[in-house]
Amino acid sequence: METPPKISIVINNYNYERFLPQSIDSALAQTYAQVEVLVVDDCSTDSSRDIIESYGDRIIPILHETNGKQGAAFNSGFAKSQGDIIIFLDADDFLYPHAAEKIAEVWQPDLAKVHYRLQVVDGEGQARDFSYPQGNQLDRGNICESVLNVGTYIGVPTSGNALTRKALAHLMPISQEFTTTSDDYLSVLMPLYGEVAAVDTPLGGYRIHTSNQWAMSEVSSERFHRFIHHDLQRCELIQQHGQQLGHEVPKDLYMRFFGRAWSRLASLKLDPQTHPVPSDNAIGLAYQGIRSLWLYSSYNWQKRLIFSLWFFWVGLMPKPLAKPAIVWLFAPQLRPKLAGQVLTKLKQLVNASRLTPVQTKPDSANS
Repeated sequence: METPPKISIVINNYNYERFLPQSIDSALAQTYAQVEVLVVDDCSTDSSRDIIESYGDRIIPILHETNGKQGAAFNSGFAKSQGDIIIFLDADDFLYPHAAEKIAEVWQPDLAKVHYRLQVVDGEGQARDFSYPQGNQLDRGNICESVLNVGTYIGVPTSGNALTRKALAHLMPISQEFTTTSDDYLSVLMPLYGEVAAVDTPLGGYRIHTSNQWAMSEVSSERFHRFIHHDLQRCELIQQHGQQLGHEVPKDLYMRFFGRAWSRLASLKLDPQTHPVPSDNAIGLAYQGIRSLWLYSSYNWQKRLIFSLWFFWVGLMPKPLAKPAIVWLFAPQLRPKLAGQVLTKLKQLVNASRLTPVQTKPDSANS
């Protein structure tokens, strides 16, 4: 009989005193017996260390003396962990009690990772009415080809991944270059080193709040700038590792995924002055997005049509009408407010178009 895998839950924390207890408690409450809990504190300045100390020997503390960012936390946690499977749990997220047990059920020695859905919650931990990935089934099996062809796949944020030590050994430690994008570094490269299993029911909570670096609690051009930088790094990584493993990687990889086109288009529309790619134009990005949807996307024709209309609308409309569509796509929790906003903007534009400048007669005495 095969020995049950040991699971290491590595919680990475920086100044999340508000959320840290729930994250630690959720890891300690797992119904699966073969679990160890490590908490990496990346030199917090709040009361996080007092919280960590209060758990005594129930957890393994790793306390950084300098702030090394996410990559350093991942490296420290992995180096000290003993598990066959590693979960890097963000301190503002949490796991359901049966998460580790469910992961162990589907685990196989040749897997690179098991990923699972996450229920979206707000800052107070109250569940929203959707989970990640919204409206899609998680990819599974041998998805290496998808990564190499379009540079992405349907997955989840950091806390929704259980990574196998065998595959991680090819990628750890994470270099300083990816210290703030380590989650994406692991996400995009793990499928190159083994198959992926998926659990399509939520096994934890993914918290959207104003302090979260990546969660889209509000729509701003600055957020999209980070996404664009992320995507550029992602494609460079795939080119590098793919070629090292003997795979052919297309030169136009960056624009084969429509998500990169809509991030660039959203950034350009929201604030063209600070957009990080000066050569971009709205019509060109809309075209690239529609092209990638119909050539490389696995969506059915209905979704392709809907997102094509999104590209068409955002590409052609002025910012007051384009922005609600951007919010609709990237911040679904704000959608109930959008219908009224769009109608108001339309009325304003229509009324403005009906107004004509006040005509004054020339002063005959001075003509």
